[in-house]
Amino acid sequence: MAKKSMIEREIKRAKMVQKFAAKRASLKEITTNADLPMEQRFKAQLKLAGLPRNSSATRIHNRCQLTGRPHAFYRKLKLSRIMLRELASFGQIPGMVKSSW
Repeated sequence: MAKKSMIEREIKRAKMVQKFAAKRASLKEITTNADLPMEQRFKAQLKLAGLPRNSSATRIHNRCQLTGRPHAFYRKLKLSRIMLRELASFGQIPGMVKSSW
């Protein structure tokens, strides 16, 4: 089980990303538009740099929904490998059986 503070920090980051998504997208659009003057694009870059770091979507780290484990994460199931195996052993995941040969 991951530390509660780390799980809460990730939730806080996700909320901040949603809050600043529109503003960030509009500023990025201005910075990449080659038709605008250089000064206007530079000001947009400065405003983008002035936004909180945690408002960037790349700061979010995937974590297991059940345990909060950050490593060995399966995106499709939103689970870590440990919980995936445990749930599969108990028959909680439809269509998944433990392999044997």
